[in-house]
Amino acid sequence: MAQIDCFGQPTTIATAAGLEAWNATQMAFLAHGAATPEHLGATLTADPEFALAHAVKGMFMLLLGRGELIQTARDACAAAQTSARNLPVSPREQTFVAALEVWLEGHPLKAVALLDSVLEAAPEDALAMKLAHALRFVLGDAQGMRRSIEAVMPAYGDDHLARGYLMGCHAFTLEETGEYGRAAATGGAALELCPDDAWGLHAVAHVYDMTCSPEKGLNWLAGREAAWAHCNNFRYHVWWHKALMHLDLGQTETVLHLYDTLIRADKTDDYRDISNATSLLMRLELEGIDVGNRWGELAETSATRTDDGQLIFADLHYLLALVGGRREDAAATLVARIAADGARSANEMEMRMSSPGVAAAQGLEAFGEGNYGAAFRGLSTARRHIQLAGGSHAQRDVFERLTIDAGIRAGAMQEALGILDERTTRRAGRDDSFAKARRAMIATATASSLHASMN
Repeated sequence: MAQIDCFGQPTTIATAAGLEAWNATQMAFLAHGAATPEHLGATLTADPEFALAHAVKGMFMLLLGRGELIQTARDACAAAQTSARNLPVSPREQTFVAALEVWLEGHPLKAVALLDSVLEAAPEDALAMKLAHALRFVLGDAQGMRRSIEAVMPAYGDDHLARGYLMGCHAFTLEETGEYGRAAATGGAALELCPDDAWGLHAVAHVYDMTCSPEKGLNWLAGREAAWAHCNNFRYHVWWHKALMHLDLGQTETVLHLYDTLIRADKTDDYRDISNATSLLMRLELEGIDVGNRWGELAETSATRTDDGQLIFADLHYLLALVGGRREDAAATLVARIAADGARSANEMEMRMSSPGVAAAQGLEAFGEGNYGAAFRGLSTARRHIQLAGGSHAQRDVFERLTIDAGIRAGAMQEALGILDERTTRRAGRDDSFAKARRAMIATATASSLHASMN
């Protein structure tokens, strides 16, 4: 007999203990809670035949973007399929299993479409809402994220347990689509409803990054640490945002302290943690800050990931580590593998290896070699489609900064200025400290060139 979960969804789970653990799994997932795997494990211990839990486990594995976890996801899919054959499951639960199947076949867009079909039938299904949001984030589909969230919003009344988490997701989509004022207000309201909504809190941090307001950002985060202390490795990402704010203020000693004590205190090999670390160190180096030997462990870890090929976003950050750590051979191996995957383009993720992946990878490699003309050509080509790499505006900004600096170093002043102007327009028409410094560099170089031509 189906039991009703905390979001009102009929769920073919056999035991009361299993349902309790399943509800805890869903709530923890919405909050990016570190306890999510523990609750999911308890669910499957209580009900080993619960097909939906197996399917969700497989999706969680795929969201981690690691090649060695593909088999775990396949095993979870097989368990879900077996359970669905042996026991009657609802069409909703069968659709989750089907979404995992097509995702494993290399078609995440089809998986999103299946999750959307769940939401069309049951818009109040917060599990499907958050999974669709997470997958679209990986795919770089900001407009799709917003459409998906706004389509289900009428179903989330004041009594819906996930209303605050939905609002946090909405805040992020508003920020990524340029509605900064609404995003900040919505994120604040989300946190009032769900004080542990780290995603909503971080959406507001994004607003302050994109509007060049680091002081306001620091004030926003101050005293709200409990909102992300319970998180999985997402907590490192929130500390990364805090470090970006200090960097914009020129407080580099504070940035390095945050890096050492919070952002990279745990030397994990999770690509999201690697991306936090590499992009922060690269930003520091572009400002002329000596980061010491910090590249070493990142490069060592990333050298073991050159054949992974699950996400171009991950691969480009592994490459940043190899460039920063002067691991030329490993960097060349990774660039060649991205090119080979891109040439094949057998599925959606390999198509992203092709574009923007190949041009971005070649540009990063050339930057590390000091070949700034080639770096600018590669990176400026990649930026036309860089959103397809996934992530957020703030995360992808490291590639924008490298493109601009490559242009300046290559003497392509007007082209670099044009990209800088586009970046400023996207940031509510405001310049951060990076933009101000580059405008000064371009002005000085242009004046010197004009003076030389007149003599």
